[in-house]
Amino acid sequence: MSTATKPKHIGRNISRIRELRGMKQEALAIAIGVSQQYVSTIEGSENVDDERLNSIAEALGVSADAIKNYSDEVVLNNIQNNHEGSVIHSGPTVNHNCNFNPLDKVVELYERLVQAEKDKVEYLERLLKGK
Repeated sequence: MSTATKPKHIGRNISRIRELRGMKQEALAIAIGVSQQYVSTIEGSENVDDERLNSIAEALGVSADAIKNYSDEVVLNNIQNNHEGSVIHSGPTVNHNCNFNPLDKVVELYERLVQAEKDKVEYLERLLKGK
């Protein structure tokens, strides 16, 4: 049984990082000055030349080395270790609590909906009086 590691697929790494950043292929294409189809071709390529890789890395806000060494396992491990409920806190604690009362927002939305309905009724009554 062979224990040889598979070579890194740079295009796939670019795709994963782009997706994690919430960026579409079109946005990356515009950022590096190519077509969306070319970005698709790059993401399907196992290797990318250094100059192109550097421009992609800059557009994605990461280093070229981060793209070359990207690993889903490392990202998932990092997310698990930095989650506020985890036992291990290797970074700053993040507060995910709301800074507003959700019920207040529901009431505010309801009041706006009621006011919109009142405005509609008033408008329709004016239309009927005009005829």
